[in-house]
Amino acid sequence: MNKVEHTGITGIGMYVPEKCLTNADLEKMVETSDEWITTRSGIKERHILAPEEAVSDIGVNSAHIAMKEAGIGPKEIDGIIFATITGDTSCPATACHLQHRLGAINSYAFDLNAACSGFLYGLAAADSLIRNGVGRTILVIGADSLSRVTDYQDRGTCVLFGDGGGSAIVQANASQGRILSHYMGADGSMAELIIIPAGGSRLPASHETVDKRLHYVKMAGNEVFKFAVRILVQSLEEALKRCGRGVKDLKLIVPHQANYRILDAAARKMELEPEIMYNDIANYGNTSAGTIPIALSDALKEGRIKKGDLIALVAFGGGMTWGSVIIEW
Repeated sequence: MNKVEHTGITGIGMYVPEKCLTNADLEKMVETSDEWITTRSGIKERHILAPEEAVSDIGVNSAHIAMKEAGIGPKEIDGIIFATITGDTSCPATACHLQHRLGAINSYAFDLNAACSGFLYGLAAADSLIRNGVGRTILVIGADSLSRVTDYQDRGTCVLFGDGGGSAIVQANASQGRILSHYMGADGSMAELIIIPAGGSRLPASHETVDKRLHYVKMAGNEVFKFAVRILVQSLEEALKRCGRGVKDLKLIVPHQANYRILDAAARKMELEPEIMYNDIANYGNTSAGTIPIALSDALKEGRIKKGDLIALVAFGGGMTWGSVIIEW
């Protein structure tokens, strides 16, 4: 077996549900307007799972695309990492459901919960596992079905979230998408900023928790905004430092799609043109762990990334968590 010199992304795929929820639709559901939503977030529409669908459907559909692009079959997958906060079931892991549905009978499988940073945590984990000999081909999925935990009576949050995600095939000694470095961090003292209070061992489901709407996402928007701008810059600079590069070397930054104003503010702080921040939030909203694989897939389809380009993936999320991955495509 060849020695692992590096890892890289050999296939990428994305999937969003067919049903679309527009700002005009939301105007009929809650006190809001297209102008209010657009000026504060940049979002125009988001995709919503059908009642019979679950987050594993996003994983299955996107994984088939990524596997085809990488030219591999399910039996060649050594491991599956599913980054999500909205799994099909609390137990077992959604990665196990996915393994069975794909027929990846030779792979281990586990879920990873880092909220919106999850896909990048998954890439970092896959890179580390492969470098340490725990397989040579790993499927990493970042997907969420936030419509299932969105309070459509809360106009401050319900306009932000959608469903969707994507998959990446990470392989040893890949000829493209080479992972140069990664950086992860967390600060649990800010856990209350983005939280689903009930449904875990602290507040198990009860009539009271349902009546108080505690199974929905709660978010302190202003505090999250300030944190996000600071940590995106800090995280990105640290990951670049680890591979001996700087922000001026980057051709494109693919960030977590939470709010276009966060992306613009982070670009200005790094003295970069806003265009370097890839932005497709208008079409999908915030899909948590799904935003970066969706955006990466779209950027590749649009020709925004060429072979040899240095790109950065960067995210922040509930926890609070953050992470960056530097890739030479």
